[in-house]
Amino acid sequence: MSTPNPMDWQTANAAHRKSWVAAANDPISNFPIQNLPFGVFSDRRNVNPRVGVAIGDLILDLAVLAGNGLLTQSRDVFACSSLNRFIALGQAEWRAARLQISLLLDANSARLRDDAALREQALVAQADSRMHLPVDIPGYTDFYSSKEHATNVGSMFRDPKTALLPNWLEIPIGYNGRASSVIVSETPIRRPNGQIKLPESDRPVFGPCRKLDIELETGFIVGANTALGEPIACDQAEAHIFGMVLLNDWSARDIQQWEYVPLGPFNSKGFATTISPWIVTLDAFDPFRCAQPEQSPEPLPYLRHAGDHGFDIHLEVDLLGAGERAASTIARTNFRYMYWTMAQQLTHHTASGCNVRVGDLMGSGTISGPTADSCGSLLESTWNGQRPLTLPSGNNRTFLQDGDEVVLRGWCQGDGYRVGFGTCSGKVLAAPELA
Repeated sequence: MSTPNPMDWQTANAAHRKSWVAAANDPISNFPIQNLPFGVFSDRRNVNPRVGVAIGDLILDLAVLAGNGLLTQSRDVFACSSLNRFIALGQAEWRAARLQISLLLDANSARLRDDAALREQALVAQADSRMHLPVDIPGYTDFYSSKEHATNVGSMFRDPKTALLPNWLEIPIGYNGRASSVIVSETPIRRPNGQIKLPESDRPVFGPCRKLDIELETGFIVGANTALGEPIACDQAEAHIFGMVLLNDWSARDIQQWEYVPLGPFNSKGFATTISPWIVTLDAFDPFRCAQPEQSPEPLPYLRHAGDHGFDIHLEVDLLGAGERAASTIARTNFRYMYWTMAQQLTHHTASGCNVRVGDLMGSGTISGPTADSCGSLLESTWNGQRPLTLPSGNNRTFLQDGDEVVLRGWCQGDGYRVGFGTCSGKVLAAPELA
């Protein structure tokens, strides 16, 4: 088939379009034809992980499409256990593939819709599938870019007048995390063991974390390699971003408080980071751009970019407490509150000459908003345990208990449709027994 002009990529975002996949037209579906997020899945018919796209309640097998000549990309880039080979093709190919898929799924397109045998091969129910980590992640960096979150934490542990340290308003603060412990949604996590310094003790104790927390974040996936010593200009940075995921950077607050001076978090952050299985392309979020918060002082020239680089992404956290019958929504916030943009984060990351690689994961940092119910961590919402949350049963939570399950959700609201991530969830298991 002929290659669509990648300059037509915005055709896939048209709000009026419908799909012949009925569930994709549900106004509250996360996966309408305007979205088409990429992930890696397997199912009972084929246990080999391969690349697919979510549409409604189904997964479209891209290896099948490419193998039958319906995509211009090679089958080899989709018949594999990660998206890295596809992502490495570059932005023009991402856009061409998404547009081709969009045209095949359009309500007025008969090519796939009316070929029953091919449909049977190419479509799999999400309920019958297993999702895998969507990318091989060479490196993971977590930023600290929500002004509201940084102000809350700074006020908690310092004089509120100096909640933000002088460098916070000048650079996107970040640290290098552990890529090896990034896991896909629905993977249980073990409560970590570590050193904890109790106020009444001269020396620390070693044992299970007592203040296990969440961090409501998004993450972006780097879409192009750079050479060592090669910076990325801020006005070109978004072309190097393939897409976004939901991210929960689980945190052991008591371990963190003891270890973070002088070099920052270590064991308190390295035990688990959960991401959603579907990567929503930056192109799918393009209709929901908005202005980022005003930045004062004006960033240094290398961190400046024109236009709108915020995104109106609604975010929620649900907590299903152990033994509870109903979940509670414990936070509602929005990505548009983020002070530092993804472009600025990537530019600053490479400004020193640090090279990045396809599949690198960059976390936003905890996303909090200006209201009491928009805190992206339990540390903030309970003010370090001083203000417990009340669950539907009347039980309280300050930090997470064993058996608690946390679910992150995120979506953009269009006119009669949503562009969403699905969910990002994890259940807390007891800490490993000490030897």
